[in-house]
Amino acid sequence: MPAPPILSPVQKTSPYVLPATGTHSNVTSTALPYGIYLGSTDFISGAVDQVAFTYKMLGGDVLDIELTEQNVYTSYEAAILEYSYIVNNHQAKNVLTSFLGATTGTFDHDGELKSGELSSSLAGTQASLKYPKFTFAASKQISDGLALGAALGDTRIYSASFAVANNKQDYDLQQVVQNASISSSLSADISFTGSINNKRIEIRRVYYKSPQSMWRFYGYYGGLNAVGNLSTYGQYSDESTFEVIPAWQNKLQSMAFETNLYTRASHYSYEIRDNRIRIYPSPSTPGIGSPTKMWFEFTVPTDPWTEDATRKSGVEGINNLNTLPFANIPYKNINSMGKQWIRKYSLAIAKEMLAQIRGKFGSIPIPGNSVTLNASELAAQAKEEQGSLKDELKVLLDELTYQSMAEKEAVMAESAKTTQVNIPMGIYLG
Repeated sequence: MPAPPILSPVQKTSPYVLPATGTHSNVTSTALPYGIYLGSTDFISGAVDQVAFTYKMLGGDVLDIELTEQNVYTSYEAAILEYSYIVNNHQAKNVLTSFLGATTGTFDHDGELKSGELSSSLAGTQASLKYPKFTFAASKQISDGLALGAALGDTRIYSASFAVANNKQDYDLQQVVQNASISSSLSADISFTGSINNKRIEIRRVYYKSPQSMWRFYGYYGGLNAVGNLSTYGQYSDESTFEVIPAWQNKLQSMAFETNLYTRASHYSYEIRDNRIRIYPSPSTPGIGSPTKMWFEFTVPTDPWTEDATRKSGVEGINNLNTLPFANIPYKNINSMGKQWIRKYSLAIAKEMLAQIRGKFGSIPIPGNSVTLNASELAAQAKEEQGSLKDELKVLLDELTYQSMAEKEAVMAESAKTTQVNIPMGIYLG
């Protein structure tokens, strides 16, 4: 009977065993999926320390851990990016309403700001680390939209005119403006050239002559002189009359007087339907019996996403969470609490990696028996720990939003006031 062969395998132990400590020179771009933090020596030191932490926590000094130090470096980087993601989301809740309309940025594949048309002014600023000025941008934008309906705020109002024809009552104001905006002979003299493009204009005002309210209202024995002379208010005037009239009353009176001139004194009226005007009465012999021109003011509606051609209005700036110029949080700006969270989360990721590796084999045969691996238990632990850590961080951050802190400070102030009410007043002894 031939003798059994003597087996001499080259490798008698697994070549993939986690060492007790990491090595600084091994923390390289080939060891990390992204390498976002490779420029930080503190990150490299932290990654090396994480190897020793993982080795001890998983019992590497009792039983081999089927991980490489590169696996731990990967878990450490992933933990930092997860921490940055959660904290940036929290800060977005705090600042988005004040950041709306501000400059946004251009990002590379790692989520880092890169120089470009939109982001050159933001490079290196780390907006996510700033304590913002509260501008209430969302409320302002809504207010601007409401003001637009009243032709107030930043609404640009244009003026145009048309010649009145003898015995012609009806005129198309939309067509008048459209023709003027594309006329080569007029384009150099009008401010709305090329901006109409058949968009429906909004007529704001129609007139043929500016009312002479200044001399008619404030002049001799007109308007105010029934109660006193404007130039001598606060003094004796009109024999022995002493008058003190509030300014707002004068304003209301002058507005009423001006409206009267528009509607009564001109002997002309009109109606507008679908931007078509009909003049009453029918014009007769323009320049003699009727005005030669009618003037009107109008605005041109713009698309909500169209930037103002003459000034930046924020339309191309930040509009939601996606365009916030938030890059990954720099490693140097993560404090001790954050770094401890990262260590724990990195360990949980390492457990998940180990479970994936051990899960490829249900058991390992040994002479006369087999060893059953604990892949399922490791996977369950890893998922539970990751979920618990993320929930804990999110709850903590939600309690620390600017709004929550303001509410807590209000409660503290009210409590302090209540306490002080019960403190007896001291008696001064001189």
